[in-house]
Amino acid sequence: MSPRSLNFYFDYISPYAYFSWRKIHTLCERYDIVLNAHPVVFGKLLDHWGQLGPAEVPPKKTALYKYCDRYAKLHGFEFNPPACHPYNPLPALRLSLQKVSGAEQHAVISAIFEAGWSKGADLSCRDTLAGILDNLGLDSVAMLAAIERADIKALLQEETSQAISCDVFGVPAFIIDDELFWGNDQLEHIELYLQGNDPLDPERVEAMLARHRGIDRKTFLKRGTGTD
Repeated sequence: MSPRSLNFYFDYISPYAYFSWRKIHTLCERYDIVLNAHPVVFGKLLDHWGQLGPAEVPPKKTALYKYCDRYAKLHGFEFNPPACHPYNPLPALRLSLQKVSGAEQHAVISAIFEAGWSKGADLSCRDTLAGILDNLGLDSVAMLAAIERADIKALLQEETSQAISCDVFGVPAFIIDDELFWGNDQLEHIELYLQGNDPLDPERVEAMLARHRGIDRKTFLKRGTGTD
């Protein structure tokens, strides 16, 4: 029987994705889970579902960075965010597609995440990305050339569209057995699920979701319907 798999959806623009990536491997190894990494464009998820990103709301970005600084200190690693944020993550995301990075996909993802969120690297800079790849002993010239191909650009779009079709609305997101978990704080819940100890009552949740909506914000309706 094939082992179970966990699909991990991420964008380098999210520090929470970095935090969860640091831990998800250990969890998958503990339960003999195959980890499938899916780079996606967070901005496209936000556009589809009509949301703003945390960095687009100034006080939210401040709260996010404070949380991240505390989290890193409590977990014993350096938090040093990218040189600019938000930034264009597309080159880094394309490099992280398995078709580009091959068997070294997970190593590439780890190195890019660490450079961006623990070393303050500019992940939109191709020279920076080349250095990261070179340090892994990879052919940075060939890989950076590959991400300019139309098929590679289309593949990242396909990964993002596939994520949306699975109701992924943010990063990090995890799907196992068609069950979606969202956020770095969900790792404990994922482990309970893998143990067969998930406290969730699906019927109760469905009943709560069926309750009548009392009011809708006009601004939400405008973004949600694409009329703005």
